Amino acid sequence: MATPASLKLQGNSPILPNNENIFSLWNIRPKYSSGFEAYVPIQNGCDKMCTFCAVPYTRGREVSRPSAEILDEVEQLVKQGYKAITLLGQNVNSYGLDKPNDEISFAELLEKIGWLGDSSHEEFWVYFTSPHPSDMDPKVFEVIAQHRCLAKQIHLPLQSGDEKLLIRMNRRHDVETYRELVTKLRATLPQATLFTDIIVGFCGETEEQFQNTVEAFKEFRFNMAYIAQYSPRPGAASHRWDDDVPINIKKERHLRLTEVLKRISLKHNLKQVGTTVKVLVTGTEQRTPYLTGYTEGRLVTRILATEGSLIGKIITVKIITANELSLAGEPLLVTTAITA
Repeated sequence: MATPASLKLQGNSPILPNNENIFSLWNIRPKYSSGFEAYVPIQNGCDKMCTFCAVPYTRGREVSRPSAEILDEVEQLVKQGYKAITLLGQNVNSYGLDKPNDEISFAELLEKIGWLGDSSHEEFWVYFTSPHPSDMDPKVFEVIAQHRCLAKQIHLPLQSGDEKLLIRMNRRHDVETYRELVTKLRATLPQATLFTDIIVGFCGETEEQFQNTVEAFKEFRFNMAYIAQYSPRPGAASHRWDDDVPINIKKERHLRLTEVLKRISLKHNLKQVGTTVKVLVTGTEQRTPYLTGYTEGRLVTRILATEGSLIGKIITVKIITANELSLAGEPLLVTTAITA
């Protein structure tokens, strides 16, 4: 196997790059492609060494951005009227672990952002992606529950519901650990939506192991899942292994798992009919003049109105219909709303 150009070798083992240039990159003044949604990097690199992933070898070890810079950027975005701010990192909840004596933890960073939101008269939502189950501190859920600006949505990648595959993936968590986190999440933030990442057709995955993932879906009731068919990544450990699950089986498992997701999502979405929710309006549909957006829990929502002036605003919507992966509703206090 060829070694990526960014790696050096010590014997047959790669030495991870050190991210020497990341601080100068963070000092570049950012340009935002949207006037109401922004992404704020807080951490770069990865120490987890999942066998399907090449990130540790291409981006180096985990490096945390100074919290003062993060808080300043978030504060400026809030003052400029941004409505959705997403904290970015390969493993955001390992923030600060590389600087135990110099930086705050991820929970403490969220708390400071929460205080900023509490003192602001602006309405905005703060998200983060993506965390790793092995570093998730339940205190994060408690902090989110205490501050209105911290969005009640958690993206927690599972990758597989089978114990042996999780070991083969070197995920550093098992299903029981994940179960404990979800139990604490439901108890602390019962209104929160739960998103995940899944790989189907990983090296050696049997039908029985795939079924364990199906059962995990049913147990954890994910609102959304980003399902990927495994493909080898140059530089990742699994690139040296046999990609032995046929492509037709990968596609079939992808479709089956998507159907399970749709059934679970529909059951949840139907319960939203008749309720009123806040929605960030993000644009218009491709084939109709109606507006689109998403709830605080990042559920895609079709808004039965055509007022372009609402784009970029958080509005109250009454949900009137629901389908497998989205909601639809009428905006309240908008006189020209179009009914379905």
